[in-house]
Amino acid sequence: MDIKVPTLLIDKEKCRKNIKKMFEKATKAKATLRPHFKTHHSAIVASWYRELGINQCTVSSVSMANYFAKHGWKDITIAFPYNPLESVEINALAGKIDLSILLESNESAIHARENLKNKVGYFIKIDVGTLRTGIDHKNEDLINNIISTLGKELDFRGFLAHAGHTYGAGTIENIQWIFDQAEKMLVPLRERFGGILSYGDTPSCSIIEDLSTYDELRPGNFVFYDWMQHEIGSCTVNEIAVCLASPVTAIHPERSKVVIYGGAVHLSKDSLSTKNGTCFGKVVELTANGWNTSLIGNVNRISQEHGIIKLSENFISDVKVGDIIGVIPVHSCLAADIQGHYLSTNGERIEKLSKT
Repeated sequence: MDIKVPTLLIDKEKCRKNIKKMFEKATKAKATLRPHFKTHHSAIVASWYRELGINQCTVSSVSMANYFAKHGWKDITIAFPYNPLESVEINALAGKIDLSILLESNESAIHARENLKNKVGYFIKIDVGTLRTGIDHKNEDLINNIISTLGKELDFRGFLAHAGHTYGAGTIENIQWIFDQAEKMLVPLRERFGGILSYGDTPSCSIIEDLSTYDELRPGNFVFYDWMQHEIGSCTVNEIAVCLASPVTAIHPERSKVVIYGGAVHLSKDSLSTKNGTCFGKVVELTANGWNTSLIGNVNRISQEHGIIKLSENFISDVKVGDIIGVIPVHSCLAADIQGHYLSTNGERIEKLSKT
């Protein structure tokens, strides 16, 4: 592979295995898998889901919804609060595909009713403890008002939740507790108001054995996974399907440090605290068809373009300026979002949604 600048490598077979594993888990739970595509932003990667008959997806923006609609996806949920400033674009897209949006206020409901003339489905977003967006599950008056306001103008699909706080839960037991609490909040809403329950976060969907409470599952990160997911317990090292190929640009043996062309604009600034200090990525050796899963170091400092790696004497003596080494990202969603395209481990260029 001709790599000259930081490039995100994707192991297609690992991705396919991750997709198949999650699809089988959803099937066992008798739930629809509506994967979140904000992790990969790529019609090519999306086609790997279609190989299993998955024809519905989740996105996080109107522009992303348009991108996947242009590539043949006809059943899309925008899992981000309704933006009234994009109502023209939302209405146009709803005239072409089966589109669902998220609502969580009377103001948004009224605006959607008055401005969306094409058929649109909607979910009511419920906060299950992340404290980011969503209605308190106890606020049934507001839920009832939204449903009443919209009447038959928009199609009520049900309730949607994302337990994002599982990422900081620390233990599998805490993730189970978060999952159990969400069930207690959401199931009564389905019983009272009808519709489906749509739930999704990669830690829960990867770790929890019985997901049958939910009608629909929306994990996203699982297609790639990353070091954070490994630390959480969502995946093994062998299931991580992405690695940043980074050129070595300087070596300082006296400090046991290697400098790579691979900084915050390539990896993001997401980090983990470890016994060896802050970690922005795990260092591995690249091979002819991917990378070894044996770890040889940490990216423990980062700036815009620079990554600083601490290596042992055994490894640093083998590294030369101009070498390409691999970094497993702490958070693959952001590392992928930054990239203009990906490269498969067999050298295939994989296009994605452009930022421009």
